[in-house]
Amino acid sequence: MHVEEKPVALPATLADDLDLIAEMTGDFARSRNIEETLRLGLEHIATRMDAEAASLFLMEADSGELVCRACFGPADVAGLRLPHGQGIVWRSVLRNSTELVRDTGDDPDFAFRVDTRTGFVTRSILCAPLAVRDERLGAIELFNKTGGGSFDGDDVRVLRALAASAALALINARQAAAMAERQALSRELALAADIQRAMLPQARPAEFPIHGINLPARGVSGDFFDIVELKDGRLAFAIADVSGKGMNAALLMAKTASLFRCLAKRLDGPGALLSAIDAELAETGSAGMFVTMIAGTLDPATGRLRLANAGHEPPLLCCGARMVRIDEGLPPLGVIPEMFAAGCPESEIDLDGGTLYLFTDGLTEAEAGGRMLGAAGVERLLARHRLRPAPDRLRAVVAEVAPDGAVLKDDLTMLVVEDCRRAPLLRRLYPARPESLALVRRAVAGILEGLGLPAEIAGDIVLAVDEACQNVVRHAYGPGNSGDMVVEVRRESGRLAVDLLDFAAPVDPSRVVSRDLDDVRPGGLGIHLIRTIMDHAEFVTPPRGAGNLLRMTKRIEPS
Repeated sequence: MHVEEKPVALPATLADDLDLIAEMTGDFARSRNIEETLRLGLEHIATRMDAEAASLFLMEADSGELVCRACFGPADVAGLRLPHGQGIVWRSVLRNSTELVRDTGDDPDFAFRVDTRTGFVTRSILCAPLAVRDERLGAIELFNKTGGGSFDGDDVRVLRALAASAALALINARQAAAMAERQALSRELALAADIQRAMLPQARPAEFPIHGINLPARGVSGDFFDIVELKDGRLAFAIADVSGKGMNAALLMAKTASLFRCLAKRLDGPGALLSAIDAELAETGSAGMFVTMIAGTLDPATGRLRLANAGHEPPLLCCGARMVRIDEGLPPLGVIPEMFAAGCPESEIDLDGGTLYLFTDGLTEAEAGGRMLGAAGVERLLARHRLRPAPDRLRAVVAEVAPDGAVLKDDLTMLVVEDCRRAPLLRRLYPARPESLALVRRAVAGILEGLGLPAEIAGDIVLAVDEACQNVVRHAYGPGNSGDMVVEVRRESGRLAVDLLDFAAPVDPSRVVSRDLDDVRPGGLGIHLIRTIMDHAEFVTPPRGAGNLLRMTKRIEPS
C-alpha cells in the first residue's frame, strides 16, 4: 500500500523565528556596515519578540568596557558605558550564558541608575551574549515584554540563536575589515618603499669617490644616505639612522633627508648643517624620536674632507692596512637642542689615498658566522674586501651579513668615501669563468690604448694578463668551482702595475714554476710567458680574507 507523504507544517511562531534568523544571517553576510546592520537587526528582534526596548553592547578593546552601540525603544542609551563586572549584561558576558530576569526587583545585579537617568522602568530582562567559542564580543539585551508579561523559555532559545548568528557575522566582518586594512597598509608600505628608494642617490661610476648602499630590514627604512654635488666641485654627503622602525621612522627619515638636500647647498660646512637640522627637529617635535647622523664635504681635488658627527657610529679611516676610528661628535639630533646652539664641531681629515667608511649600527649589530660583528668584526670584514672596487666592496660586505637575502635585524646602510687622486686606471671584479676572459682583455686593451703604448707592447701585456687570468680560472678555482677575481691596473713611476687577486685556496709560490721549454707537450707555459713579457711577476701577501695576489709590473717609460 502506497502512503503519500505530506510536508510537516511548522508552527507559525517557529516558522517566523526561522525566517527572522535566515533574514538576519543574510543581512549580515551582505552588509558592508556591520554595526548599522546590527542596529536594524536589533529593531527587528525587539519587534518580533514583543520587547518594549532593546540594547546592543560591544566590548571595547582599549578600555575593556561594554559600550552600547545600538538601541531601540523610548530611551536613547547609545554610548552608555558599563565598567567591567557591573550589571546583568556583564553577568551574561562573563558567564557566556543567556540570562532571563523575570523581575528586576529580585535581582541584586540590576543597575537602577540607568532607569533613574532615563525615566524608563525596567520590569524584566532577557540578555544573550555575543560570543564565538571563547571570544566574547558583547551582548544583546531586551527589556519588558509588551502587554505586561515576561519573557519565557521560547524567547530564550530564539534570542540565543539570533545572538549566535550576529556574533559570527560580527567576527567575519571584523576579519574582513582587518584583511582589507592589512592589504591597504601593505600597498601603502610598498608605495612608501618605492618613494624611499627614489630619494636615494643614483648609482655613480666605479671611479666616483663616494658610493653607498641601503638595505632595509623591512619594507621601509629608517636609514638613509645622500650625495650632493656642490657648485664649487666639492661633494656633500650624509648618512643617518632614525630611532625606531616602521612608518614613523620612515617619515622622520624622509624629513631629515629633505632637510639635508636643501641645506647642504646653502650652508657652509657639515657642522652648520647638523645644527640647522637639529633646530628644525626640535622646533617641530618628533614624538620622542631622534636621529643619529654624520654629514661631511669632500674636495676631490685635494682628498681633504670636513666631517661632523651627531651621535652616529664612529666612522673608520683606512689608510693601507691601518684603520682609525674617528670618535669626535655631539649627541643625536632632536635630543638636547642647547648642545647645538654653539654649532657642531667638525673634524678635518686628509684621506691621503685612503678610504673613509661610514655605516649604521645595522652593520655592527649584524651577524656573520652566527656571531654579532661588533666594531672589531666590521674592521676585519672591511679589510677582507678592501681591494675590491667600491661598489663591489659594498655588495660583498652585504652578502656576508645577509647571504641569499637573509632577513636583517635592523636597517643596514653604508657609505664609502675615497681619495681618487691615486685611483687605479682599472679596478674591476669579474666572475672567474672562461667567458670573463674576453671582458678582461678588452678592458686592459682599452687602458693601454689610452696610455698610447705601441700596439706590440700593448698586445704582449694583454696576453700576459690573459694567461694569468686563465690560471686563476683553471687552476686556482678548478673545474666545477666558482669564485671571483679582481683585476687592478695602475701607473706607478713610469711602470705599469697589474694586480690579480682571487679568493681561492692559497697556493705555495715555490711550486708555481714554468715547465722547461724542451719538454714538448701541451700546456704549462703560462708562467714562462708571463715572466718573459713582464719585468716582474710574483705572488705577494694578499689582504685578509683573500686567497692569492699576483703582482706583475712592466716599465712603459724610459728610466
